[in-house]
Amino acid sequence: MQGLLGAFLSVSRELELPVVLRRIVSTAMELVDAHYGALGVLSEDGTALQEFIPLGLSAEEYADLAGSEFPHGRGLLGHLIHHPEPLRVQDLPNHPDSIGFPPGHPPMRTLLGVAISVRGRIYGNLYLCDRRDGEPFDDEDEAVVNALAGAAGIAIENARLFEQTRASAEHFQRLLLPTLPDLGPFSAAAVYRPATAPGHHLGGDWYDALLLPDGSCAVIVGDVLGHDMAAAAAMSQIRNMLRALLYDRRTPPSLVLHRLDHTLHAITEAPVTTACLARVEAAGDGWRLHWSTAGHLPPLAVSADGHARYLDAEPGLPLGVDDALPRPDHVRPLTAGETVLLFTDGLVEHPHRSLDACLDELAALASVHNGSPLDELCRVLAERHPSDGHDDLALLALRLPSRTGVSHSG
Repeated sequence: MQGLLGAFLSVSRELELPVVLRRIVSTAMELVDAHYGALGVLSEDGTALQEFIPLGLSAEEYADLAGSEFPHGRGLLGHLIHHPEPLRVQDLPNHPDSIGFPPGHPPMRTLLGVAISVRGRIYGNLYLCDRRDGEPFDDEDEAVVNALAGAAGIAIENARLFEQTRASAEHFQRLLLPTLPDLGPFSAAAVYRPATAPGHHLGGDWYDALLLPDGSCAVIVGDVLGHDMAAAAAMSQIRNMLRALLYDRRTPPSLVLHRLDHTLHAITEAPVTTACLARVEAAGDGWRLHWSTAGHLPPLAVSADGHARYLDAEPGLPLGVDDALPRPDHVRPLTAGETVLLFTDGLVEHPHRSLDACLDELAALASVHNGSPLDELCRVLAERHPSDGHDDLALLALRLPSRTGVSHSG
């Protein structure tokens, strides 16, 4: 009974469906001390297996089966699909419904199979083979695994509901983020990825970019504290305020952030927010980056030949801390073909690694892939980032054109 209670807790604490399914099999194997175990997930019409999750095979046994298809639900497996009552077999090879094993399959002699139902519908079947003590499965084994199957159905349903909630949250989050406009003569790309940690799939990271009336290009990334609906709503509100202030006020980025901070203090209860606001402006025959940050990570600039450098400078306070303190502005020259990357800390924070090491790894990755189209560059950085994925991330890349033939109205 103690083992069964522990098994219930084990399968119910997970929320990721693939993890839940494997945990069900491994827990069942532990309860009855089975050498092999598997879970077959039924197809939508319930007539065959669409997924098969085996455990207990050695590396050599997996290799021997590399050319074989997973079972689709014929023979004894099909018997349990069409007759979902508990099934015990003491001599698998000689059972009348057995159709044998594929080449390379390890020999198995005894079987215990039970169905797993979710909301009254058969979801799949749990199969266990060969007790380690060599004895056949008995009534007690059947009762214990049947009880586990009931808990497994609840755990599967919870995981499926979690996946649906996460998908809805991610869709809502993406609706709040902009589709980048045509920023010609500049080229740009951006990516957002939700956190992988359960309960953190909504977040406050965002990006934005727009051309300003004076011909410069403004780019922004920000991160609102929190991982819930309130953080996502605050992110949308702050992004829209900042866009309006940017377009209306031809002032240094620090003053735009100051005005935004003052407005947030006066009319909202927005949480603490970090942000990096930058303008790419014409400067003679080239460009310059004019930026200010509110407690945010510095921009990363990558030259056309792949040399990457962080534009380290005084960051200033985050928004929502003290709107009376000024923020500094910074200016750096840029060259044609240079790429400027703005990103949130979800790209580089790892609980077991130093921030400097993660920043260095990101810079090296950006340098190697800088020759790629911007969409591809953003995808690579978002997929191979050095963080552990516990936080959501936003990344925006802006690539500078040559000044030749570019008109400027400022």
